[in-house]
Amino acid sequence: MPWRRNHRPIYSHAELKRVIEPKSIAIVGLSSNETSFGARTLVNLKLCQGVQIYGVNPRGGELHGVRCFPTIAEVPGPVDCAIVATPREAVVALTEQCAKAGVGGCVVYASDFAETGIPERMQQQERLTAIAGAARMPIVGPNCIGIINNIVRAGMLFLGGYDTAPWRPGPIGLISQSGALGYTLAQACERGGNYSHYLTAGNQCDVDVCDYISYLTEDPNCGVITCLLEGLKDGERLMEAGEKALTADKPIVLYKMGTGSAGAEAAMSHTGSLAGADAAYRAAFRRHGIIAVDNLEQVYETAAFLAKAGKPKAPGVAILTSSGGAGVIAADKAEKYNVALPQPGAAAVAVLKATIPEFGAARNPCDVTAQVINSPESFNICGRALLQDAAYGAMVIPQGVSVRELTPARVPVVSGLAQAMAKPICLIWMTEWLEGPGSELYEANPYVAMFRSADRCFAALAAWNWREAVRRAPRGRVRLAPGGKPAAAAKRLLAQAGTKLTEREAKEVLAAYGVPVTGERLVGDREAAVQAAEALGFPVVLKVESPDIAHKTEAGVVRLNLADGTAVRAAYDAVMAAAGKVRPKPEVRGVLVQPMIGAGVELIVGSKLDPQFGPMVVVGMGGILAELLRDTAVELAPVDRGQALAMLQRLSAYKLLTGFRGSAPVALDRLADIIVGVSELAADQAGAIAEIDVNPVICGADRAIAVDALIVRAG
Repeated sequence: MPWRRNHRPIYSHAELKRVIEPKSIAIVGLSSNETSFGARTLVNLKLCQGVQIYGVNPRGGELHGVRCFPTIAEVPGPVDCAIVATPREAVVALTEQCAKAGVGGCVVYASDFAETGIPERMQQQERLTAIAGAARMPIVGPNCIGIINNIVRAGMLFLGGYDTAPWRPGPIGLISQSGALGYTLAQACERGGNYSHYLTAGNQCDVDVCDYISYLTEDPNCGVITCLLEGLKDGERLMEAGEKALTADKPIVLYKMGTGSAGAEAAMSHTGSLAGADAAYRAAFRRHGIIAVDNLEQVYETAAFLAKAGKPKAPGVAILTSSGGAGVIAADKAEKYNVALPQPGAAAVAVLKATIPEFGAARNPCDVTAQVINSPESFNICGRALLQDAAYGAMVIPQGVSVRELTPARVPVVSGLAQAMAKPICLIWMTEWLEGPGSELYEANPYVAMFRSADRCFAALAAWNWREAVRRAPRGRVRLAPGGKPAAAAKRLLAQAGTKLTEREAKEVLAAYGVPVTGERLVGDREAAVQAAEALGFPVVLKVESPDIAHKTEAGVVRLNLADGTAVRAAYDAVMAAAGKVRPKPEVRGVLVQPMIGAGVELIVGSKLDPQFGPMVVVGMGGILAELLRDTAVELAPVDRGQALAMLQRLSAYKLLTGFRGSAPVALDRLADIIVGVSELAADQAGAIAEIDVNPVICGADRAIAVDALIVRAG
């Protein structure tokens, strides 16, 4: 059956506006207890201006200075956002009342729903989903701490402190499934950070992180979106939101938690075990220009840099330092992340040499030496000369020792350089005096991005350039196997093969998409095997054909490099005997006789149907090394030739393909075409094929050919 589900399209900005940018808020369950979630929310709302606040309490009256009404239906005028601050037992009934009253959306705090795994509680959460869908009333939560619209200072959450924290409206939107973990990032406001929104999703019964991304993509107050993601119910919605943000040129910086590949051990093919859940997420992120970071600490720094940087004017980066050692560290990290450090042109070099002492370095990295203390203007002169060079799109300044008399005074110099040259400057705060003099000035500066790690700094610069390349790349693809003929042929062959495919049947399906495969003959006795070998030409290979033996080498039903009839007869008896030992007893349809393909570089090309993102294509080192080395590249299917070549270039063993220590390079274009063909087959037959395993593909200077293949049917 098809993998695609009937999913709800992502919410638009207009559909979520009433709940995130409300003109009226009702706290349902407001009580006299000052420590209750409702009362805490009311405190966080006291900075909000131009918003009507109501309470809903069965006794009515007034609580904490707010007029209360017995039911949501009795609240005068429309209610944009209802914050349901009651225990779980009352939530479903109150949410139904909100829907009947025409409320614009609900935020549900209560926990103990689906996260408990208790069937009754799961059904209650499903009921909330149904209410939201039927009434077209977005529901946030349950099991969430709430949301903040910092543009209008609306703190619609129960976690205390928003009313006193130095939240500054800014261009970064923060989305998190986990409210507490998200708030750890939100506390960057304590050191000069700023956010436009803080949006938590909790159990995501209705509104999820994809909806929030969609909302912020359309919100003019948000320039960069950050997201803390635990998991998704529907990967298609993330891709829809990611593409929307890429089209709008609004960067997404995402940290995915839970990167294990649970379930991969149950896969039937090598491909299935190599392409785990995290690989699918990463492939989706790459396809849609989502910047995936590996650590929580990277999220805010990367987003703050992107918010200040604008578009890159050149890929090169200049390093300006007064410490030679710091310059070496920066250069090491640039190399790690493939960030270009071109040397300055003649005009810049002339300025540098005239300004820097002879024991400095008038190059890139540029070491102005500690003499800059005695000649502060030299720093400005050298920085301006480098940023005027067209080779550089950004500058990195490692800040070592923090000195009360000197460091804060340099902030306006650095900021002025970035502003005047319209190029971003990254300040690496290297001292362990984390909050030392000047740090808060750099944090809050609109033109300088501060990093507390050289590694994170260059990772962000690499992501900056990479995302721009993705954004500029054509979004359409040219099919290698256009039209419906390959798909129709594959569909027919799959129907003829039944529920399990043999190697021979799998190769026929692959051949329909132009994948070159070895020829073969199916025989039923040893003398027929000898005759087939003589017709094909020695040496040959013998393999048992069985739809029940997925991994033939492990089962001992393969014999290689058979040079004559005697060897073929012995091999036939040996593979049939080995097949007889397989348990449970397999269906044996005969023995395949194939020509022995000469030595070459062996790769695996395959596909796996991911439950979230659909078919993925995988390439890596093949043969018995596939799972041992785990050197793979994964993309969403289908891919075009350019993407296939890029996948090969990501392999650690890429040098083996381009000629290593005197060996001839392999036919990369032919290998890329195999990757494309497998990816197109996987995409076209996503409802019928769960896994494809072409292993090995043997590559030489003038050929790339599939020697063995396995196709696992969906279901």
